[in-house]
Amino acid sequence: MRGGRRLFPLLLLALLPGLCHGREPAPGAVTCGSVLKLLNTRHNVRLHSHEVKYGSGSGQQSVTGVEASDDANSYWRIRGRSDSSCQRGTPVKCGQAIRLTHVNTGKNLHTHHFPSPLSNNQEVSAFGDDGEGDDLDFWIVQCSGTYWEREDAVRFRHVGTEVYLSITGEQYGHPIRGQREVHGMPAANHHNYWKAMEGVFIKPSLDPAKHDEL
Repeated sequence: MRGGRRLFPLLLLALLPGLCHGREPAPGAVTCGSVLKLLNTRHNVRLHSHEVKYGSGSGQQSVTGVEASDDANSYWRIRGRSDSSCQRGTPVKCGQAIRLTHVNTGKNLHTHHFPSPLSNNQEVSAFGDDGEGDDLDFWIVQCSGTYWEREDAVRFRHVGTEVYLSITGEQYGHPIRGQREVHGMPAANHHNYWKAMEGVFIKPSLDPAKHDEL
């Protein structure tokens, strides 16, 4: 019994951090440093890029939507405005500005005042070198809770031009036949909802020194 009495206060102390801090992120929170695919929930295609440049507009690397779930060119890394603002394992908050860096080419998801080639909305491209671009690479995560949760459909609003990352269904011909145009739209609507899908997710932690991979 004496040992049990000594053990009880220790157990209580171990539980206190969880009892006192109600803002601990859920296990399904999307975190900085995670690598994932993003599915447009309206058109059922994943955000994609590749070493194919636009033949008009900016001439930068094109960004499209693809139906295949196993395409390696659909992986994007979650980063902050700076590496210090989004340390590995930190949950991404709703309203936070992030960068989405294309894993295979090292370019950032980007938009600017060029017309998109098919729909004449705003062109979305991949820009920069080795993850470094400019101020037009920042997107605000719009979601309803405290953190971006994996099961939630979220929007990405561009910081510089205030358009939403969108797909409306226009399809390219040669050399990327069947892929969908990705563009920016000024209004929030059902074309600009995205959901986190396949990837390597860093376990969420409010302490950036404590992280792991799932």
